[in-house]
Amino acid sequence: MNILLEEYLIKDKVAQIAAQINDDYMNKNPVIVGILKGAFVFMSDLIRHIEIPVEIDFLCISSYNGKASSGVVRLSNDLSINIEDRDVIVVEDIIDSGRTISFILSNLETRHPRSLAVCTLLNKNEDRVVDVPLTYVGFNIPSVFAVGYGLDHKNQYRNLPYIGVFDGS
Repeated sequence: MNILLEEYLIKDKVAQIAAQINDDYMNKNPVIVGILKGAFVFMSDLIRHIEIPVEIDFLCISSYNGKASSGVVRLSNDLSINIEDRDVIVVEDIIDSGRTISFILSNLETRHPRSLAVCTLLNKNEDRVVDVPLTYVGFNIPSVFAVGYGLDHKNQYRNLPYIGVFDGS
């Protein structure tokens, strides 16, 4: 497996994103919503660098069937926190086609948050089908199948401390 992003690069970028969130949400108490399962590693590292008060919650979303996105987005676990009139930061592992995050944002907007921001570790502009606003982006990557640091292939490789390119073997 070829390494796309080394562990130290990821750690540095996570700290930079957290510092920006600290500045942007000073004197606020945002709700940070992690998208399971992929974002859990990124989110856990991110919130350890956030110094402002935050609440956390999770959504469980599915749109993948093996290696490729099925195009059908399904919500399997919902929030437990009321986000009405709250600042919400959605944390994703990767944004590729944009379908999943578009579905999430549309769903969350119906709950009347004060603001919605998107924070993603990885962004694949080349694969974008739906234009979505991204507030915090860790890395722009090419159109490859990335695994590690929470990202998986058939629920494997999430535990890698780096991000690699899955080559099918």
